[in-house]
Amino acid sequence: METRKCLLIIDMQNGSFTAESKRYDPEGIVKRINELSAQFRANDLPVIFIQHNGTRLNEYIPDTHEWQILSDLHVGPTDLIIEKEAHDSFYNTALESRLSELNVTELVITGSATDFCVESTVQAALSKDYNIIVVEDGHTAGDRPHLAAEQIVRHYNWIWGNMIPTEGKIEVIKSEAVIALLD
Repeated sequence: METRKCLLIIDMQNGSFTAESKRYDPEGIVKRINELSAQFRANDLPVIFIQHNGTRLNEYIPDTHEWQILSDLHVGPTDLIIEKEAHDSFYNTALESRLSELNVTELVITGSATDFCVESTVQAALSKDYNIIVVEDGHTAGDRPHLAAEQIVRHYNWIWGNMIPTEGKIEVIKSEAVIALLD
């Protein structure tokens, strides 16, 4: 079967990018995600935004400012937005069925937060045997009590780059290399 890529943009929402919850390289991440999404659209490949709904925890409540996707990110008219309520973007969502409808076999993963929702989604996608590209410079995290955000990003890039999946493949590559794959 021919490989069909899809760009996943996970939880790039206002509530994760505040003065109290600073993220590593937010301007660079947004710029690279916009470049990637423009290239995906130009190649008629799907772009899916994953949007966290944290109503259960009284955060990221739909239609509030913190729930909205960052205004600096370009959301195209053909892009899909899928809401989730757990870290894993597949759990109790329409993501897997939409990917199947779109004949997607390879996920290009970006977003926030590296050590929570991005990691959970990567693991879930691996267990579903998708081919995965994690964009090395396309995901971010905040500082944690015992680890700086940049260290978290570098650590997970290393982990994902050294994983042995069951069926699919996983690669960690820079955004410019992903764009080159689409040209």
